[in-house]
Amino acid sequence: MQITDTPFGITNWSEIERIEHKGETGVAFWKTQLFGDIRVRMVEYSPGYLADHWCRKGHILFCFDGELRTELEDGRIFFLKPGMSYQVADNAEPHRSSTLAGAKLFIVD
Repeated sequence: MQITDTPFGITNWSEIERIEHKGETGVAFWKTQLFGDIRVRMVEYSPGYLADHWCRKGHILFCFDGELRTELEDGRIFFLKPGMSYQVADNAEPHRSSTLAGAKLFIVD
């Protein structure tokens, strides 16, 4: 990742509009900021959320509340708890997220 043409700035996430995205089950609420080609999000998954697609986008993801289950298309499963993160490249390993109790994440992609 190369960050260019982005001056110093502060984001007050409490002022960013929260957009609902339905999953196969449950919902995700995104607060999104764009900085050139870089998307930065605060995402909250409802209890019982399951993504409705296999994601091929690269991310750096940090879990700061709840527990996130990430399944890779090859069958491997990983769990993130608060203070844990993962990173994956674009088109590297298709993945999808779910959570039983809900999760709050900070994502850069």
